[in-house]
Amino acid sequence: MIKVHHLDHSRSQRVLWMLEELNLPYQLVTYQRDPKTWLAPQALRDIHPLGKSPVLQDDALVLAESGAILEYLADRYDSGRQLSPEPMPAQAAERVRYRYWIHYAEGSAMPPLLMSLVFARVRKAPMPFFAKPIARGIADKVMKGFIGPQLKLHLDWMERELASSPWFAGERFTAADIQMSFPIQAAASRAGSMERYPKLQAYLARIAQRPAFQRAVERGGPLDLGAGAA
Repeated sequence: MIKVHHLDHSRSQRVLWMLEELNLPYQLVTYQRDPKTWLAPQALRDIHPLGKSPVLQDDALVLAESGAILEYLADRYDSGRQLSPEPMPAQAAERVRYRYWIHYAEGSAMPPLLMSLVFARVRKAPMPFFAKPIARGIADKVMKGFIGPQLKLHLDWMERELASSPWFAGERFTAADIQMSFPIQAAASRAGSMERYPKLQAYLARIAQRPAFQRAVERGGPLDLGAGAA
């Protein structure tokens, strides 16, 4: 039996979605964030030393990192290549795009979104009254001078890519879209209005209509990515 260690309001929602798309049975072990720090509980360290979610257990295998988990599930269980391209030829267009977006989601898209979250919390953090203007001034300068332009750069890039095909790897839905869902959902929660990005808005609407996505939300709970989830 596959077991998923699932933290509420986290990346692990994607693993549940992947399993639902593949119609694989799994056991769900749910953990709640600390209401003050919004961090994962210590209990997750008993499963994996980093104490992060998602963590997948499949027989003796214990695997962390959402991208690695999705690729593992595709390689082991997606025998009909429903959600993943054939591994060869490695230079095939769909395979190249699939691999790129699987890694882009966490390697490039998430860092500015995480920084946006961190500096938003800096602005709201309790501190002596005389330090608040300084902290807020620094946070606002970083947001305006670096994080904001980076978010725009990446959102513009994703919008352009979805103008050429309905899904990130090409003409069909794949695990790359499952992986890409989290940064786009996070951007919609943290980066302000998405009116400039009709393709990304349409993408979010399409994935929300997928029955497997809806089942994953039903089992794992809805995402609240504006409250501090990382």
